[in-house]
Amino acid sequence: MRVVVAGATGLVGSRTVVRLRDHGVEVVPLSHPDHSGAATERDLARALRGADIVVDVTDAPSPAEPVSLQFFRTSTTALLAAAERAGVEHHVVLSFVGAERLLSGYFRAKLLLEDQVRRSPVPHSIVRAALSFECVEAMARQDAHQDGEVRVAPALVRPASADDVAAAVAHVAVGLPLFGTLEVAGPEEFGLNELTAELLAATGDARHVVADEHAWFFGAELRRRSLLPAAHAHVARTTFREWLAQR
Repeated sequence: MRVVVAGATGLVGSRTVVRLRDHGVEVVPLSHPDHSGAATERDLARALRGADIVVDVTDAPSPAEPVSLQFFRTSTTALLAAAERAGVEHHVVLSFVGAERLLSGYFRAKLLLEDQVRRSPVPHSIVRAALSFECVEAMARQDAHQDGEVRVAPALVRPASADDVAAAVAHVAVGLPLFGTLEVAGPEEFGLNELTAELLAATGDARHVVADEHAWFFGAELRRRSLLPAAHAHVARTTFREWLAQR
């Protein structure tokens, strides 16, 4: 079995490559170092030659609407066309839990990605992942205010580790196409502000976390349950304490 992984050098992509190899399949990494999402038809044809499965875990270089929409429109269209020409039997994409409830350009771009995949003749699976611990940490680092505060929405989250997300993506990829969506979430529920405060404290960051209902999340305002998965979501294994111990 030959699996092409687009976005293979990213946070989830690099882990997905490892997890797929654990399944004993041949993995062909495919990444776009310039972050444009662009690849020539010849490059894609070469990469997908003999491929059975394509896993797309790429992400836009910016959450800004013009950038993210153009990225997913360009990269997904090209990748799906190449997959169809190559006779790929399964196309798997990574999206985000709650994308349909979040009103920002970035999440509209994610929904565009999902729609393109559903309309393609290539059999597909969509994996919607909950917010990762790694993403919470990265957002906290970026949110630096002069007064030493980090403003975070008090929305509920079921965070998962990037490794658990990758494991779920790899498991779906080597199985039969879902022709639908699988949500992946962690085993614990937190307020996003509370989780951020715990993470900062555990890493020796003295900044104070302020619950702010109007704090932006990738350009969107969050309601209390915007980021929660459906009841039938796949539950990942790693708890927050276990993730901290593994860092």
